[in-house]
Amino acid sequence: MIEGTPPATLSTDVQSLWQTCVDRLAREIPEQQFNTWIRPLSGQVSEDGAKVVVAVGNRFKLDWIRAQYAARITALLEAVQGAPVTLELALAPREGPSRTSPAPRTVQEQVLAELPDLAPAEAVSPNAPKTRLNPALTFGTLVEGSANRMARAAAMHVAGSLGQLYNPLFIYGGVGLGKTHLVHAIGNHLLADRPQAKVLYIHAEQFVSDVVKAYQRKTFDEFKERYHSLDLLLIDDVQFFANKERTQEEFFNAFEALLARKSHIVLTSDTYPKGLADIHERLVSRFDSGLTVAIEPPELEMRVAILINKAAVENAVMPEEVAFFVAKNVRSNVRELEGALRKILAYSRFNQKDISIQLAREALKDLLSIQNRQISVENIQKTVADYYKIKVADMYSKKRPASIARPRQIAMFLAKELTQKSLPEIGELFGGRDHTTVLHAVRKIGAERQQNTELNQQLHVLEQTLKG
Repeated sequence: MIEGTPPATLSTDVQSLWQTCVDRLAREIPEQQFNTWIRPLSGQVSEDGAKVVVAVGNRFKLDWIRAQYAARITALLEAVQGAPVTLELALAPREGPSRTSPAPRTVQEQVLAELPDLAPAEAVSPNAPKTRLNPALTFGTLVEGSANRMARAAAMHVAGSLGQLYNPLFIYGGVGLGKTHLVHAIGNHLLADRPQAKVLYIHAEQFVSDVVKAYQRKTFDEFKERYHSLDLLLIDDVQFFANKERTQEEFFNAFEALLARKSHIVLTSDTYPKGLADIHERLVSRFDSGLTVAIEPPELEMRVAILINKAAVENAVMPEEVAFFVAKNVRSNVRELEGALRKILAYSRFNQKDISIQLAREALKDLLSIQNRQISVENIQKTVADYYKIKVADMYSKKRPASIARPRQIAMFLAKELTQKSLPEIGELFGGRDHTTVLHAVRKIGAERQQNTELNQQLHVLEQTLKG
């Protein structure tokens, strides 16, 4: 180990490899971050200098270092050595046996308890909120491109200057484009600099649930203590507040309380603030009072970079030509790209074959057959009309009885899910309807699908019919 007595078998140059890397990092990154994440590390160098094993104190810290610093450490080691170096991160052995499992703790408590250099002078409050942050979702692991550049820049500004400009920060875009990754990155960045900060990531549906529980149990003092005392609130998918009057009232109160104490609020949604349906105007105006930024579907080059990057995280090599092949066929969002990558990696490992275009074509044959069929809105309208026994003409008529309106909404939902058409384009194909009508249908059917088993089964049958 470098921190102890160096093994006698190592040459002077090899002995100094790890320490030279550490010294360079000390000059590159802020002192507080260096003292927190890098200084406690110990590195063991192989005799030939081709491998460095770095011992890390705990799982949280290991995940963070892998995401934030591993690539830079490897680059520095190779620059110093003048040859390829393999970096391996490993959990340091615990001192002394322990036969009793500790009680579950929040992420913040784990950080404070397991990293002595971060511990505050006073005891950690038992009421400290769970951060709910995923430590793997950082700015370092987010692939940047024109589709998310402005949103990423704004998020980094918020993470570095809490409570100042861009408050609230409102990020909007379609499903699977990286909104959640960005908000987690803000929280993780802040905790790296200020481990004692009160940070909470939460989905809007969880906030709704917390409001309901507070009313049922008459525990609003605890509810307010939790939400009104945060330094940073990160809340996903605020469109789920639609038509929930009491939830909107309580969120408005929390919003005002947090702004009053100069805390920061970051929100995400599938549409811009003024496009939110069934949400109070005063709440919408609050959402729109800071900075609103959009995330667009990733362009081809960004999709290629995402595939190569995520394959590397899985310790796999994605040849560039294969990444281009997949990126050209999976266009809608990052989530679908990840799904395609998982299929390719699984197929490669199961068949013990290297990743190639032919292998990718075999692994993704179902997806490619869907692409080749090019499902049209007209085909969706006909399939849905046949299934629910209505006329195709009813899909673009002005009739509004439930027996017609419901299948029409389902057809709009499937059109958004299975084609590359925009909301206005879909609306035009449904009798010249406004895009907000389509958006309402997509949200409504999407939300009901999660709760209604019968509807979910009907949609599954329709999707399989359309995909062949």
